Amino acid sequence: MFVTLWEFEVKPGCEELFRRAYGPQGEWAGLFRRDARFFGTRLLAEVGAEGIYVTMDWWESREAYDEFQKNWAAEYARIDKACEELTVRETKIGDF
Repeated sequence: MFVTLWEFEVKPGCEELFRRAYGPQGEWAGLFRRDARFFGTRLLAEVGAEGIYVTMDWWESREAYDEFQKNWAAEYARIDKACEELTVRETKIGDF
């Protein structure tokens, strides 16, 4: 199993839109579900820190994730660009 973690600081007033885009039923997870080797997304809100979220995306393997990134690069870039306006910062925590 492979997990990738990202941390986001969401712009004030954009929290609901962010949760809809990045949550388990959101646009990102919808894209990821096009690959059968994607197992799911979890969206966590940091306790005591307004507007800080972490996403956890589970994949079958690092290779599956890398292949997905290559095969769906254009759609990934489109969604990423559309979601840019929702955040102040986006930081990759790491791959595990």
